[in-house]
Amino acid sequence: MHDPEGVRLQKVLATAGLGSRRACEDLIADGRVTVDGVLVRELGVRVDPRTAVIHLDGLRIQLDTSLITIALNKPLGVVSTMHDPEGRPSLAELVAHREERLFHVGRLDAETEGLLLLTNDGELANRLSHPSHEVAKTYLAHVEGHVAGNVANKMLHGVELEDGLAKVDRYRIVDSTPQAALIEVVLHEGRNRIVRRMFEEVGHPVTRLVRTQVGPIKLGDLRPGKTRVLGKEELGSLMTQVGM
Repeated sequence: MHDPEGVRLQKVLATAGLGSRRACEDLIADGRVTVDGVLVRELGVRVDPRTAVIHLDGLRIQLDTSLITIALNKPLGVVSTMHDPEGRPSLAELVAHREERLFHVGRLDAETEGLLLLTNDGELANRLSHPSHEVAKTYLAHVEGHVAGNVANKMLHGVELEDGLAKVDRYRIVDSTPQAALIEVVLHEGRNRIVRRMFEEVGHPVTRLVRTQVGPIKLGDLRPGKTRVLGKEELGSLMTQVGM
């Protein structure tokens, strides 16, 4: 862990934006910092910021200031690609103001709105996309028709689709009328148009679909077409969730 040729830990923390060096010394002395899984209380420890894995209060700290992850509220009609050969509106137009070369994590079909993450951190993107980490995604689905009580049971226990069984982790009716309903579902599935296909199979076509959360990251009040850079706690929670 200790690298004699490295940088003092408190300076690394300060550079990462966690406060002054003195404040960062207090974080270390209070036993809130680990380096490569080892609790550090000594102020003389030096680390290599290029390779050290540092956590504060259990949350991973991003040390590379050139890496960035942003949240985008993808509007209706925008395709999840950085360039569309057919000339349709794409993600590139929404992040044209960013200097970084960003790529999107996962995708939303053109008719689905809501939260999409973009990053230039290849390791984070790969882990978020890998099925083994099972990052949960939350959607609000506006569906047609009066939704009977047995629909919840079907969605939770499995709906048979042409490419296999699919089920949600959580299901909640937010609002309903005799003609339509607003339903929140949480699932780890990443198959194409999975939410729409599940509701179609149980007899309630989706008229509008919005993704509101990916892992610990929430859409919040971010307006359609707008972006925001993830805060340190958000990013730390996301990285920790995928084992970084």
